[in-house]
Amino acid sequence: MASSDVEGAAYSRSVSEETASAPTDGLWSRLRLIEGQPLPARADAYSALHDELSRRLESGAKLDQRETSGSR
Repeated sequence: MASSDVEGAAYSRSVSEETASAPTDGLWSRLRLIEGQPLPARADAYSALHDELSRRLESGAKLDQRETSGSR
């Protein structure tokens, strides 16, 4: 078995164990859908997800900064 097969199996098992107790918020289902896609489509989907999460994180950071500066 190739090293990447072993790593993939460990990743899948790890994700399955984590998702069993994690709340369902749509992210896990999106990740499962992405994992089922062919590699080129998977790369594009992960890139799009990364961009979306980065925008959400940055918008939250901007909100936090305004709340912090407004509370002084």
